[in-house]
Amino acid sequence: MDMIHDAAQIARHETQRAIAHAGSREAKGKSPKGEYLTFRLGAEEYGIDILRVQEIRSYEPPTRIANAPAFLKGVVNLRGVIVPIVDLRLKLGCDSAEYNHFTVVIVLNVRSRVVGAVVDSVSDVLELAGDEIRPAPALNASIDTSFITGIGSINDRMLILMDIEALMGSADMGLVDDVVA
Repeated sequence: MDMIHDAAQIARHETQRAIAHAGSREAKGKSPKGEYLTFRLGAEEYGIDILRVQEIRSYEPPTRIANAPAFLKGVVNLRGVIVPIVDLRLKLGCDSAEYNHFTVVIVLNVRSRVVGAVVDSVSDVLELAGDEIRPAPALNASIDTSFITGIGSINDRMLILMDIEALMGSADMGLVDDVVA
């Protein structure tokens, strides 16, 4: 159990370091393109813009909201801020959503709102060069891929790169207003 706790601490530290690094690069006028926090949903690995990440927390059962969709697990109180918790595994149709000691919540800043995203585990922070990112595949119109920005390819790893703001801001989520702050 201590080894798992240590791994979670290392992942949190690495993420905080990367967020600070990306923020300092942005302050200098350089674009932080290509820095992604990677995480797992089922067997797939995803990446989101590191600048959207506020922190990573261990999963704690949220307070359920009546009549909410299954993917909206409820809300938690995060230092006085009520944060909606979305299970991305359920939202994106993963086969199962088991809660274990690897399950974490990625706390995000999306359109001036704080939202939590439940994922199976957090992997690391990667910087992808332009030649390591391929365009998102064109799929049938019945499949919503508007939140997929591309596919990252590093060695044997393939990352589905997603625009977490587009996903969390979609109308069916109902989490953020249409007005961009």
